[in-house]
Amino acid sequence: MSSVAVIVVAAGSGTRLGRAEPKAFAPLRGSTVLEHALRGVADAAPAEVVVVAPSAWLARAEALAGAAVVPVRVVAGGETRQASVAAGLAALADSGAEIVLVHDAARALTPAALFARVADAVRETGAGVIPALPVSDTVKRVEDDRVLATVERSDLVQVQTPQGFPRAALADAYARATNEFTDDAALFQDAGGEVLTVPGDELAFKITTAADLRRAEGSGVPVLRTGVGMDVHAYDDSAPLWLGGVYWPDEPGLAGHSDGDAVIHAMCDALLSAAGLGDLGSRFGTGDPRFAGAASEVFLRETLALVAGSGFAVANVAVQVVGERPRLAPRRDEVERRLTQLVGAPVSVAATTSDGLGFTGRGEGVTALATALLIG
Repeated sequence: MSSVAVIVVAAGSGTRLGRAEPKAFAPLRGSTVLEHALRGVADAAPAEVVVVAPSAWLARAEALAGAAVVPVRVVAGGETRQASVAAGLAALADSGAEIVLVHDAARALTPAALFARVADAVRETGAGVIPALPVSDTVKRVEDDRVLATVERSDLVQVQTPQGFPRAALADAYARATNEFTDDAALFQDAGGEVLTVPGDELAFKITTAADLRRAEGSGVPVLRTGVGMDVHAYDDSAPLWLGGVYWPDEPGLAGHSDGDAVIHAMCDALLSAAGLGDLGSRFGTGDPRFAGAASEVFLRETLALVAGSGFAVANVAVQVVGERPRLAPRRDEVERRLTQLVGAPVSVAATTSDGLGFTGRGEGVTALATALLIG
């Protein structure tokens, strides 16, 4: 039986993921994206594995590959994906493998059965083989913002990895390539090779954005994240009181760089905490004159946009207000309606006092505590 080698491409920077480390080294379920990818490869029992990693991350890649159950070589990648695959093929120059599978580490949850399906098809046909899924969404051809036409989707597919080829034929195609291609199948086909498809797998989706990473963490199961926020403001008789997105006439206001709405500020901190996005101070610092006297709804809208951009939706927010005034009970329903409208998810608000203890008990200011639940 023809032996199989696998090239795992892990040299991309992953800028769209929004993390400091390259995508393959991002944390996923207690390990890394690369480690998960290598587990799937190992389960497929290839004869050889080559990992192509960024040159600055070779030592880290070797450390992670050392835990694999199959021998893994690590080589430095190039400036482009095509250059990285070429480096992987060069590492297999003396290999006895007759079939090579090229796999993106970013498709970290690809099951071993898909590797076997592709390799078996290459073995049976001698052609290039790629896994593919049908296109389920309606596709439009556009120019700028204008729709030109609806594209017939019955003959369209979404392509995944691993992509499999006779090793010698792929190496020859790479040696003769003069243009850049989006995947190995396109390069192979441009060199005259035949390319066939086999059914892909939903688990072989590519991790590109933060939302994709959340999906990978859950494997189709919703990911829940909780966060806690707190804000404290002293009373300021010269300022109007905004609390919970509502104006309170005939009440002392709250001192602050913006309008001092401690409830919304605590909510923002809780939402940012749950999404792993820092805190209100780091996002909207008091040193920024743009936010001087700003309505706190501005911060909440920006916070919700950041949360959504990280692949999360708000399930609910709960707020506890601690202070002698204002009395929340008469307007609680109004506050909850306003905050629920702003967030687009249920917000509950409760209030208490500190029985005369501390600065809130002495009537010097207000504390707001918030918890947020996100789903991704």
